[in-house]
Amino acid sequence: MSKIMVTGALGNVGGYVAEHLLANGQEVVCADINLEALEQKYPEKTTNRYFDFTDASTFQTALEDVDRVFIMRPPHLGKPEDLKPFVEALKATGKIRLVSFLSLLGVEKNPVPPHHKIEKYIEAAGLPYCHLRPSFFMQNVTGVHAFEIKYFDRIVIPVKNAVTSFIDAEDIGELAATVLTNPEQHQNTAYSITGPEALPYTKVAEIMSEELGRKIVYANPKPSFAKKYWREVRGLDKGYVTVMGMLYMMTRFGGAKTVTTVFEEVMGKPARTYREFVKKNLAAWQK
Repeated sequence: MSKIMVTGALGNVGGYVAEHLLANGQEVVCADINLEALEQKYPEKTTNRYFDFTDASTFQTALEDVDRVFIMRPPHLGKPEDLKPFVEALKATGKIRLVSFLSLLGVEKNPVPPHHKIEKYIEAAGLPYCHLRPSFFMQNVTGVHAFEIKYFDRIVIPVKNAVTSFIDAEDIGELAATVLTNPEQHQNTAYSITGPEALPYTKVAEIMSEELGRKIVYANPKPSFAKKYWREVRGLDKGYVTVMGMLYMMTRFGGAKTVTTVFEEVMGKPARTYREFVKKNLAAWQK
């Protein structure tokens, strides 16, 4: 059986992609620069290979017997040009049945994020593709923003009253696995995927307050304050803060308000609600 290469398998979405592909009976190649971590996370069920988007010498071995690929852009690669050599390497194999790229909701109309050009690179290469364009991950509040919620009962995200159509990363991963398992059914498509509702962060705080049993407040910081706080207090990487600030600015101007039914149409079941996600992940914010 030919194999499916999953990049970003150590992260939220990539990990769920690999998990659901295995559940679908597929042969999975997990490819990452940290081979030791892959071996620890996937000791038996997957083939684990060293891979670096910025080192073309790693491409051939990583792609051996691979005919489908899930691409997760590493956050530290800010320039879309960084991924172009790998796209060209995929084309050169002549055997790729599908490239599924984890993109961004609304990016087809917004050339600013790097995802826009990466989509264009894949299409221009003539590769069969299925772009996945999710809204903000629910996991953002169990990940980078969990600190303030856990210790200070505050949500520090600078989007004012804008709404966000959150989606669970597990739902994204399950859909990606379905697409990659049945590549011919999804060739040359783009799926804008969201959860079933768009919520303001005041409602997010209300849901979390009810489920955690303590008052959670939406701090509603100014963008300049939030970025300074993330850099100087949290010590987050400057480039990461810049990208995060850009994405939240897009949200502030309505970029994450769209709600779609694509997940349900493809999967035959509804996407997880924010409340369901909170109930499942209470431990992330408990003191």
